[in-house]
Amino acid sequence: MNKRSSEMIGQQIIQSILQGKIEIHESIPSERDLSSIYNVGRPTIREALQRLERDGWIVFHKGMPATVNEYWKQGNLMTIVTILQLQDEIPDEFIVYMLELRVSLTPTYIKDAVKHNRVKLISLFSSLDELKDEPASYALFDYHLQQDMAQLSPNPIYCLILNSFKDVYYRMALQYFDDSSSRSLSKQYYVALLESILIGDIEGTEKITQSMMEDSLNLWEKKMNGGKNNEE
Repeated sequence: MNKRSSEMIGQQIIQSILQGKIEIHESIPSERDLSSIYNVGRPTIREALQRLERDGWIVFHKGMPATVNEYWKQGNLMTIVTILQLQDEIPDEFIVYMLELRVSLTPTYIKDAVKHNRVKLISLFSSLDELKDEPASYALFDYHLQQDMAQLSPNPIYCLILNSFKDVYYRMALQYFDDSSSRSLSKQYYVALLESILIGDIEGTEKITQSMMEDSLNLWEKKMNGGKNNEE
């Protein structure tokens, strides 16, 4: 068995929450009842519940059963990561959420990377000419580029955020880069970004990145709307 019993049980409880079988603020079954339901010992159930509490799904009350959190407001990074990991296909709207997050974060850590580690940043583009016009190639290149650029920023929080979404990021990138327009736009961005970094234009690099993140978001929203802009 690849997964621990406690992890599998935790995921099944989360599925019940997401499917509405256990409502927000509703009490979950007791350790004794869960032990009977899943046919495992109570220590295994306790471990599963502790993980659910850690990841923002439930909250314990002294002398009372644990209840389901309002996870969109009381959860944490692991809450959204778990939701997406349990999805067979990433919903379009979640890709919008991630693209919106990139608009806010990416320009800042790239600007920091240019300012503090410009030579190392340039080396990240050494495989740009080998980029194949296919979703998997772009998804892999883009994730590693973003992760490595975040590592070159003196602020470690950016890298920790990207690390949290590693597997999910790649899956979403595959969907995003499945569209040839997205690959074409990104290739233009990589080239323009490298040129700006080569001349040490810190402010220009930030503006190019900001513009690209906004264009990516608009392109995906247009695709969601069947090729129409939101204002149409």
